[in-house]
Order: sequence, then structure tokens, then C-alpha cells
Amino acid sequence: MKQKSISQFDKMTKTPIWRLILTLSVPAIISMLVTNVYNLVDTAFVGRLGTSASGAVGIVFGFMSIIQAIGFMFGQGAGSIMSRALGEKDKNAASVNASLGFFASFCFGLMVTLFGFLFLDGIIRFLGSTPTIFPFAKTYITYILISAPFMTASLTLNNLLRYEGKAALGMIGLMAGAVLNMAGDPVLMFSLNMGIAGAGLSTALSQVVSFCILLAMFLTGKTESRISFRHIAKARPEILLNIMGTGFPSMLRQGLNSLTTVLLNMQCAPYGDEAIAAMSIVSRIVFFAFSVALGVGQGFQPVAAFNYGAREYGRLKKGFAFTALVSEAIVAVACVFLALFPSELVAMFRDDPDVIRIGARALRLQALATLSLPPCMATEMLFQSTGKKLGATLLSAMRSGLLFVPSLLLLAHFRGLSGIQEAQPLALLLSFPLTIPFVLWFFRTLGKDKT
Repeated sequence: MKQKSISQFDKMTKTPIWRLILTLSVPAIISMLVTNVYNLVDTAFVGRLGTSASGAVGIVFGFMSIIQAIGFMFGQGAGSIMSRALGEKDKNAASVNASLGFFASFCFGLMVTLFGFLFLDGIIRFLGSTPTIFPFAKTYITYILISAPFMTASLTLNNLLRYEGKAALGMIGLMAGAVLNMAGDPVLMFSLNMGIAGAGLSTALSQVVSFCILLAMFLTGKTESRISFRHIAKARPEILLNIMGTGFPSMLRQGLNSLTTVLLNMQCAPYGDEAIAAMSIVSRIVFFAFSVALGVGQGFQPVAAFNYGAREYGRLKKGFAFTALVSEAIVAVACVFLALFPSELVAMFRDDPDVIRIGARALRLQALATLSLPPCMATEMLFQSTGKKLGATLLSAMRSGLLFVPSLLLLAHFRGLSGIQEAQPLALLLSFPLTIPFVLWFFRTLGKDKT
């Protein structure tokens, strides 16, 4: 066991930085691609049920962002602390944080389920549903609520595995669920005539399967840290507060994404279900295109946390530069493709002339603006992985809400539907120059290497 721990430590602190990040990125990229392929396939299948059903996915997506926010908060928070503890060769502290993060995530997911069913109709209306979308959204969100604890816990477990440098194990769990989901959609939706209920049930079942596989990784000795009730008994309240504080930037980022999705749906509602469906489709296409770059960033996170804990600051600097450059190159290739064929891409998910017209312009604008995103992403991940809570929180709030919300409200008021299409691109472009001072400050105040 000791030899295994030393081997993992050497891997994270001595492997050439470019090779280490790419090695850890590949499983994360595959997981992101498979998950996002599922999201796109799900959108395409639901689109066959009509524009209102397609809009329902966009409505519920705002609520799913809240569920994801909880999973990421505990996963990123506990993972960052756990990885730094492993960098300091303190496996007991790593296990305590991993265990507490997991159990807290599952319990918070249960609270979402209970709260959701108590206020179901009000939540759907708050999410921006139109009367025609409402019945589809209510059916779909019911299954999402049932699976909420498994969804939050799965996201937490996956983040813990990534921060350990065991992204390949996380990939197995996520891919199994995503593949099951893709296979379940056509069977449940069309072969069994369940419609949008089939899409919801397929998603719920896949989350339970992913949860079981990911948890098994920790229970069968495949990880450095351990998850058990025994470690919970050692936990103090301040440990949980530290986990939540470290993971709060992720919670804020996802929570603001949920808020902005709700606001976006509300602003689109006067222009019909077509506008809601179009913007939902565009969001999923852009996120899919960005997922490879995001996977590189996720490969950088455990490298940043581990080497920061081991005081290998030179490797941290090299890792950040490599991540920013490689993710920028990937995004550049993807965004050129999106900008050249926006109409064709939107039409793949909903063959409605109005949806295509609205979505094509929004997709082209977002593709061009996304070119400014990779350095911002790398900086957010750098701050959160190294425990710089305030900086990470400010960066998350700035891009996800502080810039987008006023852009959306102002542009929608003065430019109508055109302004709605332009809001996200404007927020992305503004976030880039505001991120630069954070990077300069971080590296200027960084200490000297341990060696």
C-alpha cells in the first residue's frame, strides 16, 4: 500500500507536465464527449416529439444545473482539498474529506428531491415554461427529481476520482451511464410509446447505474482515499465548511448558469416556443464543441492541486500555460466549424424553419465569442484547485452571472430577440480582459519550489 502511494505521488510530481496533463485529460475528454453526445442525441430524440417537447428540455435544463451545482460543489471542494492532502502525503485527511464530500452531496440531493416535489408546479413556472411546454416539462422533471441524489453523488465521485489522478476510473462510470441512456431513449420513448416520460426514465436509470459503478471504485480499493462512515466520525464541522467554501465557486458557477437559463427562457417566451427551443439547442451544441477543451482543463486540475500541495510551483506554471494554449487551439478548430455551418447543425435537432433561423445566428455569434473562453476557464480551475476561494468565486461570478445577466436584460430590452442572441457572446468577450489581472496576481505572489 505504501509503495502504491509513493508511486502515485511520483507520477503526479515527476512525470513531464505535458504528458501528465494529456494522460489525465484523455479519460476526461472521452467522458465529456460521450456525455455530451448523449445530451445531443437526447435533444434530437425529444425534438421528434415537437417544438414544445424540445423546449421542455431547455426548461428542465435550468433545474438540472442546480442539481449539478451541488454535485460539483462537494466534488470540486472535497477533491481539491483531498488532492492537496495527497500531495502532502496525508492519506487520512484525504479520506476524511472524500467521505464527507460524498455523504453530504447525497444528502443535499435528497433535499432537492423533497423540495422539488413539494413545489413542483411553481418551480416549472419559475423556470420560464410556457403553457404549451408545461405538461412536457412536468413529466420530464419528475424523473430528474427522483434521480437527484444519485446525480449529485455521481458528479461528486467523478470529481474525487479526477482529483486523485484516476480520471480513467471516472470515465468508466460516466460512459456506462451515458451509453445506457442513449440506448434507452429510443426504446422507452418510441418502442414502448412513453414519449418524453421515456426520456426522463432513461436519464434516471443511467444516473443510478453511474452512481453504483463510481462508488464501487472507492469501495474495492482502487483509489488512494477511502469512503466510509468511519471517516465521517472523524470529521469536524469546520471540515465540511472548508469543503463547501472551496467548492463554492463551482456551486456559484452552476447556480448562475441555472439562473441565466431561467432568465433566458423568460426573455425568449414572448417570441414563442421556437425561441426557447432554439437557444436550448445552441447551448448544447456550443457546450459539446467546448467539451474537449474543458476535458483538458479537467486534466490540469489534479495536476495543479497535487503540485501546489507538494510545493512544485514551477510545474504549476508550466501546467497552466500548457492548458491554456492547448485548449485554445482545440476551441479555435471547433468554433470555425460551428461558425461555417450553423443552420445545418441546428436543423439536425429540430427541423423547424423558425428554430433554425433563430438558432443559426445565435450559434454563429457564440462560436466566435467562445474563442476567448479557454484562458478564462484555465484561470478559474487554477484558483479553485489551489484553494484560492475568493479569486475563484469572483471569476465564476463574473463570467457566469455578473456579465451575462445585465447583458441579457439590457440587450433584450433594447434589441429584442437579436439582443437575446447577442448577450452570451458579449459576456464571454468581456470576461477575457477582466481575467488577466487575476493570473498576473497569482503567479506574482506564488512562493518558491520546495526543491
